[in-house]
Amino acid sequence: MVKDKKTVDNKHHELEAKYIRVLADYQNLEKRVAREKDIFVKFANVVLVLKMLPVLDNLQRASEHLKDQGIELVVKQFQDALSSEGVTEIGTVGDAFNPEHHEAIEKVAGEEGKVMQVLEKGYKLGDKVIRPAKVKIGSGASADPASSHSSEVGGKNI
Repeated sequence: MVKDKKTVDNKHHELEAKYIRVLADYQNLEKRVAREKDIFVKFANVVLVLKMLPVLDNLQRASEHLKDQGIELVVKQFQDALSSEGVTEIGTVGDAFNPEHHEAIEKVAGEEGKVMQVLEKGYKLGDKVIRPAKVKIGSGASADPASSHSSEVGGKNI
């Protein structure tokens, strides 16, 4: 009888340990599936966002050219909608060149390794770059002071 009780107790502890491991594995699986679902949902719209960014670029160009408040409001609303989905702008003048965030289009006179001009804004979704910023970067050479500080009209400096 005592031996049977020990055998039953051992079997009980063995089954309880298996149950605890299986339960822990199941809980880990649930957590992993939830994380993967979040990642999938977060990046599922990347294709749509990439298709919409040229539209935003064109609206921004129109806004700069026309100086129309209506277009400016639409651009702001568009940017707010992207921002609410986790899309952030990258690449501003003066930033250090980062090949993960920037695509160098041209080297120009200016501080070496710094973004001198942004030709096309870049965007990130979370931590993932979905479109690098197209930029001109400084070559380390200084600009010609005669051409950058004075203009000639009719042979006279103004």
